[in-house]
Amino acid sequence: MDGNGRWATQKGKPRLFGHRAGAKRVREIVESCPDFGVKYLTIFAFSTENWKRTQAEVAGLMLLFRRYITKEAQALNEKNVRVRFIGDRVRLDKKLQGLMDELEELTSGNTSVNLTIAINYGGRDEVARAIKDIARDVRDGDLDAESVNEDTLSSYLDTMVLPDPDLVIRTSGEARISNFLLWQSAYAEYEFIDTLWPDFTREIFAEVLERFDGRDRRFGALKT
Repeated sequence: MDGNGRWATQKGKPRLFGHRAGAKRVREIVESCPDFGVKYLTIFAFSTENWKRTQAEVAGLMLLFRRYITKEAQALNEKNVRVRFIGDRVRLDKKLQGLMDELEELTSGNTSVNLTIAINYGGRDEVARAIKDIARDVRDGDLDAESVNEDTLSSYLDTMVLPDPDLVIRTSGEARISNFLLWQSAYAEYEFIDTLWPDFTREIFAEVLERFDGRDRRFGALKT
């Protein structure tokens, strides 16, 4: 969900104004998913690299996350949305961690849309944590080293219960992966669009999905 800061700057507003607008946009996109047949949606809210931003912006984002969860929890539950969080939670403050746990528990039985929110998430960090856990289990005799394969690693990732993404959308005109779902996106289709995230409407989402629907996905094979 890139471009919140630039969107705000273009309007002569502070960056956090853009982040708040971006948070509001999330609701529209989540609510549109059932109409488009989208069962799984993952949004990249805060990366392991985002701690490098100014202390004021980071603090503002953490407050925004707490407010978003508190404000949207009931609406998400009523819309039958199941919420999960991925990323390393250890560095997050205890209050935010508690709210994340509560929202996951509240929506655990919902089935309409699976919304995954990546906070303090990085693809390399995720793989490194998974390898550390695998090494520990091999050391403790709970896992046979010779049996470790691609499926083993996938089962240790934050996304172990989720399917791999079919489509990754990057807003704001940037054409890079930015450490997002590196392992899982091996065969994902990519869309890099110029629209800044606060301007990413339901209609633009529909256009991107329509283009995706027309792609020829062979997963390394040839059509017979």
